[in-house]
Amino acid sequence: MAHYKLIFTGPVGAGKTTAISTLSDVPIVSTEARASDHVAERKPRTTVAMDYGLLRLDGNERVHLYGTPGQERFDFMWDILTEGGLGLILLLDNTRPDPFEDLRHFVEAFRDFIKETHLAVGVTRMDEAPLPGLDSYNEHLSKLGFAAPIFEVDARSRRDVAILVQSLLYMLDPGARG
Repeated sequence: MAHYKLIFTGPVGAGKTTAISTLSDVPIVSTEARASDHVAERKPRTTVAMDYGLLRLDGNERVHLYGTPGQERFDFMWDILTEGGLGLILLLDNTRPDPFEDLRHFVEAFRDFIKETHLAVGVTRMDEAPLPGLDSYNEHLSKLGFAAPIFEVDARSRRDVAILVQSLLYMLDPGARG
């Protein structure tokens, strides 16, 4: 039985917990707690350690899905969670004041991990804020020295999240089937 580990990261409210919950074939393990700082303005609860889910693929393969906390004060978990990971899924919220700064921040924070593995980017809430568009994200990512698939994603849609994960798995193994 093959086991893979993928990491979901991004700012608070980008949809990491929702995406993992949407895709997981088992009830997720979540470490959400009541938000007690400026995060409470965006949402009442936030991840403080990690989220965990499991996706079963054909051929008895398993993809372990780990979500990082979005707040910098919990960034010590980022290195712990990426240990043994095969790739990074970065979720960005298009309604945030500066999603390109979020892109820069998380790419820089995970730069070494991305260089050793692969990256796929999902932009959430484009239905609420259609601009900036995906081409702009590609341009900004290129300026940071990376190329990666970038998709519009509704974190509540199993199909959307599955396509994002499949794009990352295909980069890891072009012959993979999801």
